[in-house]
Amino acid sequence: MRRKNKQISSISLLFIVTILAVVSSCRTIKTSVDTKDLSYLYNPTKNSFNPGYYVSVQSEKEATLTVRFVSNELFFSEANPEGVPTAGVIVSVKLFMVDQSRTLVDTISYNLNIIRDANKREYLYNLPLKVESGNKYLAEVKVLDRLRMMVAQSFVQFNTISTINKYNFISLGYFNKNQLFSQVLRVDEYISLKYLRGSLDSLYISYFRPYSSVPDPPSMMLPQKSLDYDPERIVALGYSDTLPIMLPRKGVFLCSVDRRMRDGFTLYNFGQSYPNMTTPEEMIEPLVYLAPQFELEQMRISARPKLALDDFWVKCGGNIERARELIRIYYTRVVYANIYFTSFTEGWRTERGMIYVIYGPPDKVYKNQEGETWGYRKPVVKSSWGGRYKVKEEYLFFNFKQKENIFSDNDYYLSRNETLISFWDQAILSWKKGIVFRLDNPEGL
Repeated sequence: MRRKNKQISSISLLFIVTILAVVSSCRTIKTSVDTKDLSYLYNPTKNSFNPGYYVSVQSEKEATLTVRFVSNELFFSEANPEGVPTAGVIVSVKLFMVDQSRTLVDTISYNLNIIRDANKREYLYNLPLKVESGNKYLAEVKVLDRLRMMVAQSFVQFNTISTINKYNFISLGYFNKNQLFSQVLRVDEYISLKYLRGSLDSLYISYFRPYSSVPDPPSMMLPQKSLDYDPERIVALGYSDTLPIMLPRKGVFLCSVDRRMRDGFTLYNFGQSYPNMTTPEEMIEPLVYLAPQFELEQMRISARPKLALDDFWVKCGGNIERARELIRIYYTRVVYANIYFTSFTEGWRTERGMIYVIYGPPDKVYKNQEGETWGYRKPVVKSSWGGRYKVKEEYLFFNFKQKENIFSDNDYYLSRNETLISFWDQAILSWKKGIVFRLDNPEGL
């Protein structure tokens, strides 16, 4: 028994190494874009080119779309007259006003030649957008890597409704003064906030304890859960755009220009290793989708949580090798759920995150101004007519609606009245039998 425990102990301890390897290696070239099916946005094996985007509102008439390219995702070539390493990209933007008719209000296109600088890890470009006060906008951004003929497409939402919401701020690394594109901060990270719409005397930071709820199974018709409690504490600081801000506690931090206003720039602290999971305690929590509550609680209070976690997966897989594979796939999905779907809570705790972890990356994704629809391919059905076989593809669809939320633009809820048949019980049973669930392959991996 001692030998068995020693063998299984490597499973969860090595998980962080596995995740880092997967994140860096699960990248393939996408040479074309289906303008209807956007499933590649949530599938790391289909999307290797990932520019970052942030919109800041500069005035009543102008906003700025900042595009970030990470150096190691660009392809630099010396095949040019100057003979210097250069990457070539074309950035095209269509700006829509989000109203009933989704009106096109602006288009821009930039041809960028990016010369490699060995001292730079990222390259930022600011693109001006024409806007008007009091509106909601959607920027459809397409980036073409000219040398590799790779396309990345994204949809960036913002609004000019308020002069004190998140789009009137930018966050900067305190020491390097680099613009940050994520609202998720690490425990010991220092930043500064720059307010773009005038001068401020004070900045008010409201602290909300971590949101720990998880969504219910998709077939259950229950009220939507949200962060609806009051802040535990509000701290007033004398404002300066060089004020160092560090958030040592896990939770949600709303930075406002007025103590009475619940609007502003939100920052999140989900722990030191986020979006990864490096401790048994962290890795136990996403098992809420697979384990009954009493079993989950036993793992939480166990004197040896790592052993309890390993035993759970060995019980599911039946042996160490299968358990190792289940751990790799399950927690890789958890990590990518954190990357794609984080809002005011960890991505795996959201409704899209729940579906992503259990069902995997969707086979189809369709977006509109209200939300997005995911499709999972069912087993292929063949029908015969006149001696010929016709293959019919059918999908299980989940519809997600975007929810207005002062803390996040990435908050979506599952439209449960459209998801009466979800195969949820079949999916959970499959995982607990040691089989990674796929709707179109229910018999095995």
